Amino acid sequence: MTTTAYCVPVLMYHHVSPAAGSLTTSPENFECQIASLARRGYRSLTAEQFADFLAGAPTPAKSVLITFDDGYLDNWVYAHPVLQKHSMQAVLFLITGLVGEDVARPHAGQTGAEVPAVLGHLQSKAAIASGAADLAMLRWAEVRAMQEAGTFEVHSHTHTHQRWDLTDDVREVCLKNLTQDLSDSRATLQQQLGSVSEHFCWPQGYFAQDYVAVAQSVGFKYFYTTVAHGQNLVGVSPAHIYRVAVRNRGGAWLLLRIWFAAHPMVGPLYNKWKLWKRALRAKA
Repeated sequence: MTTTAYCVPVLMYHHVSPAAGSLTTSPENFECQIASLARRGYRSLTAEQFADFLAGAPTPAKSVLITFDDGYLDNWVYAHPVLQKHSMQAVLFLITGLVGEDVARPHAGQTGAEVPAVLGHLQSKAAIASGAADLAMLRWAEVRAMQEAGTFEVHSHTHTHQRWDLTDDVREVCLKNLTQDLSDSRATLQQQLGSVSEHFCWPQGYFAQDYVAVAQSVGFKYFYTTVAHGQNLVGVSPAHIYRVAVRNRGGAWLLLRIWFAAHPMVGPLYNKWKLWKRALRAKA
């Protein structure tokens, strides 16, 4: 029996919320998913433990890395208490420029608490665009509370979440703005939380080789993509980490998806099949 992991799947979430919509898992399905992982003996790694795995350190065979992007209020209200209940932990890639400064709001794990309303993904984007980011996003008090509870550790997802390649026609200007964005994110994390790591997630999944070079130059080493169809194995480049987008489905679906993602023989065949289907759709 294998005692160390061959592959560690990285799971990608955005919202855990009763507000249905894209990029959203319901609180009921999230509870089912996390409970299923815990019941089947899966270990949720820290970013440091995942980095150690990539470098060849022995890692439990049933290991996953749970990640959340952006930093929505519902991560605190609904995801945090479920992770705490099942002694699981996640990685939060935070848009540092959108985090509020007020006191922590109630979450669903507090008995009798009147939890705040949370927004769906499109509503969240609209609130941010209108200057009302606090309706959609976390506050630093909530970030610190999750960090102290051990349910979330926090890493960079830029300061602005801007796609500079779409706003700047001149590539040199684009890279200069990206450098500032990454530097601002690192400085904010250092100021607010007392540390900043080498782990970074690309906003909207976009990156190019010159983007990677810029991010490496400011201190990042581990780069998380939105690309699902590949395997995170010992010795692979930390500059291209694959992540599986989690659907709004139950625990049985997630366990099966993890099995497909991590299996040494089935996994590569599954990924080739999915990429073949995508290529067919692109030609249609």
